[in-house]
Amino acid sequence: MSSSLQRTLDALEERLGHRFADRSELVRALTHRSAVSGERGAAESYQRHEFLGDRVLALVIADLLFRSYPGDEEGDLARRFNLLVRKETCAEVARDLDLGAALRLGPGERQTGGRRKDAILADVAEAVIAAIFRDAGFEAARRFVETHWAPRMVAAAGPLRDAKTTLQEWSQGRGHSAPTYALVSRSGPDHSPEFTVRVDIPGVESALGNGRNKREAEQAAATAVLVREGIWTGQP
Repeated sequence: MSSSLQRTLDALEERLGHRFADRSELVRALTHRSAVSGERGAAESYQRHEFLGDRVLALVIADLLFRSYPGDEEGDLARRFNLLVRKETCAEVARDLDLGAALRLGPGERQTGGRRKDAILADVAEAVIAAIFRDAGFEAARRFVETHWAPRMVAAAGPLRDAKTTLQEWSQGRGHSAPTYALVSRSGPDHSPEFTVRVDIPGVESALGNGRNKREAEQAAATAVLVREGIWTGQP
């Protein structure tokens, strides 16, 4: 391991609040598929760690919400959950920790600003959770998630209703037809696709939304209309 990489990892471990017994876990969590050639990509990039980290994050957040909001019904818990585990929130955590500075990217991703892309930052945040889990167990991963996600749970100011439901109620309450959603484009590799969806309401300007799947893109498009029309004051 080069001295430059060691210094980068030293600084990152300080920001993470976790010293790795096995730094290969952290290195793999920071390695984008574009930085690995040939068939080694799946094994040596963060793809598998992202898969595991997503599940660890979900369990920790679900338990945190269950304990923090004993009076909430299932639907409200689910909406709070979706706000906390969505791509944008994970990317915010990654930016706070400056994970982008430590990412290992191929030349193409470096040139196209991969260190700033929400999709990549969200994925690496989940991969780091998995790295901590594999290095030190569930409680270490729980502490990390609660440290960086709990403040967002407390500070969440957006409405609990999901964007598509809110937009449909707003639209029909004003005599419009229900919103319809159309897939505009799908880009990116199979392991990390990006969907763009357009929402249409007769008599209302259309809006676009992006996401890692069609459902996420539909929610983003609905949110764009709600913010533009002043129904929501900002991204929930």
